[in-house]
Amino acid sequence: MTIYRRTSVDAALYVLRDIGRDMTKTQRQVSTGLRVEKASDNGAYWAISSTLRSDQSAQSAIRDALGLAAATMGVAYTAVDSAIDLVSQIKAKLVAATESGVDKEKVNADIEQLKDQLRSVTQSASFNGDNWVAIDDSDDPSKPRQIPASFTRFSDGSVRVDTLSYEVDLAPVGSTSSKDARYLVDDRTTGSGEYGALTSQYFATEAGASQNYVMLKGAGNSAGQVEIGVSSSTTEDEVNEMITVVDMMLNQMTTVGSAFGALETRISMQSDFAQSLDDAFSRGISRLVDADMEEQSSRLRALQTQQQLGLQSLNIANASYDTVRQLFQNL
Repeated sequence: MTIYRRTSVDAALYVLRDIGRDMTKTQRQVSTGLRVEKASDNGAYWAISSTLRSDQSAQSAIRDALGLAAATMGVAYTAVDSAIDLVSQIKAKLVAATESGVDKEKVNADIEQLKDQLRSVTQSASFNGDNWVAIDDSDDPSKPRQIPASFTRFSDGSVRVDTLSYEVDLAPVGSTSSKDARYLVDDRTTGSGEYGALTSQYFATEAGASQNYVMLKGAGNSAGQVEIGVSSSTTEDEVNEMITVVDMMLNQMTTVGSAFGALETRISMQSDFAQSLDDAFSRGISRLVDADMEEQSSRLRALQTQQQLGLQSLNIANASYDTVRQLFQNL
C-alpha cells in the first residue's frame, strides 16, 4: 500500500503561504506608511497621487517665490516710506526759506544733505539684486513687474501660472506725464528720468513753474533740469514754485507707497492661501495612499499570531502523517 495524499499537511502549507503573503504586504505598509506605494497596489490612486505630488511641488515653488516677493516688497515699501519722510523735511526747509532774514545758504546745506540721503535710500533699497524703487538700463518701464502667484491645473490637464502685478506699473498711454512716475528714481541713460518721482521734470511742467525743477537728476538726458535748492539769489516766487513741485512729488510718492502696500498685502494673502492649498494637497494625498498605521500594526500582530498557530498546525499534521506512515510500515 502506498500513502500519497497529505491533505492536512497541504492545507496547513496553503494557510501559511497566505499568511506569509499578507504579512509581507502588511509589513511593507507599516515600514513605508503607504498602502499605495506603486502602481500595482492601486493604479488609479497611484496616478492621482503622483499628479498631486507634482502639483504640490509646483505650489511649493510658488510659495518660495511669494516669500521672496514679500521680502522685496517690504524693502521697497520701507524705502518709499523713508523717502517720503525725507522729502517732507525738504518741503519744510523750503517753507522756512520763505521767512525774511533766513540764511538760505544754510537752509540749502541741509537740503543737500537730505537729497544725498534720498539717493542713498533709493540705491540701497535692493533685495537679492532686485530694486523696485530705482530703475536703470536693465529695466523696461513699459512692462509691468510681475510675481508668480498661483499654479492652476484645469480639467483638460492643461496648467497655468498666474501672476500678481505692480498696479501702478502700467504702460503709459499717450504723452508721458507725472502720473507715469511710478518709481522714485529713473536712472536710465536712454530717458530723462520721467519714470521717477524724484527725477521727473513733468511735475514742474504741469505746475507751470518757470524752470524744470527735479529733486534729483537722473543718469539720462537732464538738459534744462534744475535740482531743487536755494541760494541767496533765489526769489520768493521761485521758492514757492519749488514748494508746489515738491508737494506734487509727495502726492505721487504716496500713490506709489499705497500701491506697494496693497501689493504686499495681496502677496501675504496669496501666500496664506498657497500654504492652505499645500496642506489640502497633503491631506488629499494622505487619504489616497497612506496606510492606517494603527490598523496595520494590529493586523501585523494578528498575522504573526496566525503564523505561529499555522506552524503549530503544520507540525501536528506532519506528526499525524508520520504516525500513520509508521503504522503501515509495521504491517
